[in-house]
This record gives sequence, structure tokens and C-alpha cells, in this order.
Amino acid sequence: MNLKKLTDIMAALRSEKGCPWDREQTRESLKPFLLEETYEVLEALDEGDSKKIKEELGDLLFQIVFHCQIAKERKEFDMSDVIEKISAKMIKRHPHVFGKTRFKSKEHFRKYWEAEKKREGKKRESILEGVPKALPSLLRAHKLQKKAARVGFDWEKTEDAIKKLDEELREFKAALKKKKQPEIEDELGDIFFMLVNISRFVGVNPEDALRKTISKFISRFRYIEMKAAEKKRNLSDMTLKEMDSLWDEAKEKL
Repeated sequence: MNLKKLTDIMAALRSEKGCPWDREQTRESLKPFLLEETYEVLEALDEGDSKKIKEELGDLLFQIVFHCQIAKERKEFDMSDVIEKISAKMIKRHPHVFGKTRFKSKEHFRKYWEAEKKREGKKRESILEGVPKALPSLLRAHKLQKKAARVGFDWEKTEDAIKKLDEELREFKAALKKKKQPEIEDELGDIFFMLVNISRFVGVNPEDALRKTISKFISRFRYIEMKAAEKKRNLSDMTLKEMDSLWDEAKEKL
């Protein structure tokens, strides 16, 4: 089974005698599936399950093949063109691997990479351009902050960023006292943004960290549900103290 086999399958699904559902899909209708499959790959990576990673990567690849088939039908490009384009780009961007160029350091290579992207039209008037608006907010904030930091717009050390977080927390508390919703939202956004900054300083991807915490929360909350079911209790009938006790048990076991 190779890539051509998969593209042939996709072509058959989109043909006149193919699948009615596949035939009616458009670039717009496929957007949610592309995003969903991407996150399922991330979840599989977090779990470290190689079989699941293989399966989810296949599902994501199918979405890419789907878009290429639509483009082929529109006489724009096909899968071969996409592969050729990315292959040429990677070779060009890595002259130290595929050529005779040598870089003195990672910083030297990064500058070359940025210059190459600019020549390709990937860099525009602002250094902040090029970060997709569709990215999850935490990840987008992280990428924007990294770009700004490259030109020196940054704190010198983590402690400075934490002091700024403390300042934002005080402003948030003041907004709560005023009970003005727009101000509360604004200050809360500043807190999130500063937390992303701190995560960057300590070398943690905020999107990954939050996703893992969510998975941890789900596991621990399911433990509470399981224990409640064993006692034939409904969660709504339990006190917060009882649920907190089960939560502590879950923290020790999960």
C-alpha cells in the first residue's frame, strides 16, 4: 500500500460512482475534520500509543489527500505537486544538509531561515505576521511572543515576568470589585497572556500543558464518578467535601 494507492482510493470516492458523502464535500465543509484529526493526532502523541498514533496520522493524511483531490478536480494542483513543493522548500532551507553551506551556530541558521522565508514571501511588513489567526489562542500567543522576543521585546528573566503576572492579578481583582464585565474580561485576558509568557520562559508549550491538564482533570473526575457509582450515589446528592475527598484519592492514584 503506497501513497498512489491512497490517492486512487480518494479519486474513486469522488467519482460519479463514488460515495455520495465524499462527493459533496468542499474545502469549507472539510475544515472541521482537518482540525479534528489534527487534535486526535496530538492526543495520541500525548498518550504515547504507537498504534493509535499510526491510525490518527493516517486519518490526518487522508484529509490532506482529500484536499489535494479537490484541487486536482479544479485543475489547480495535485498530491504530487504538494510533495514536490515541500521537498524543494526543505532542500532549499537546509543547505547545510543538502549543500555545502555551513552555519556557525543555531542563531546563524535561524537568521538564514528567516531570510529565506522572507524571500519566499512568507515574511511581510511586521515581524508578527505569519502566525495563523486560526491557531488556538494559547498557541498563537506563544508564537507571537516568541517573534517579538527575537528583536529584544522581552523580559530579561522569569522573575520579571512573574512580577508582571502579580500586577495583572491585582488589576483583575480591582476589576472584579468594580463589577464591570468588559474590564474583567480585559484583565483576565492579560493574565492568560502573561501565563503564556511565563511558560515560554520556562520552556513549556502552553497548549500542550493545558491539554495534558485537561486530560488529567477528566481522569480524576471520572474516578469520582466511578466511586460514587460504587456507593450508588449521584454526584448531585454528594457534598463538595465528599467529592473533594474522592478527588484527593484520585490525585494519589492517577
